[in-house]
Amino acid sequence: MVVGVDGSPPARAALRWAVRQARLTGGRLYAVTAWQIPAYYGWVPSAPEDDLAEAAGKVLTSAVRDALGDSPPEVEVVERVEPGHPAQVLIDLSAHACLLVVGCRGHSTFGGALIGSVSQHCVQHAHCPVVVVRGNS
Repeated sequence: MVVGVDGSPPARAALRWAVRQARLTGGRLYAVTAWQIPAYYGWVPSAPEDDLAEAAGKVLTSAVRDALGDSPPEVEVVERVEPGHPAQVLIDLSAHACLLVVGCRGHSTFGGALIGSVSQHCVQHAHCPVVVVRGNS
């Protein structure tokens, strides 16, 4: 099972859901965060790639620790920090997964009627079933 983690409350809720599901099914969980260098016309980023990957890794590790709690983990969680656009990274990894889990930010002017762009892209293009976790549950 693959779960996308970006540190946001919806992504943390998705991670908690995925941990519970992995405990029920006895599956391995891949917690994934993606990073990319922002592309602005005429602007060259000053942060080296290693700094961006390291920062993303810290966000991921913090979210995993929060989701697992203090008790010994009953499920194997593998943390992965991948370069690239989050939706594409998750779609690529879904080719080898039984389930993809993503949170829903839903930054829509329709008051939450639509899901966020990454989750929408994953739902439309993933190679396995997708669970979209809404809210902070």
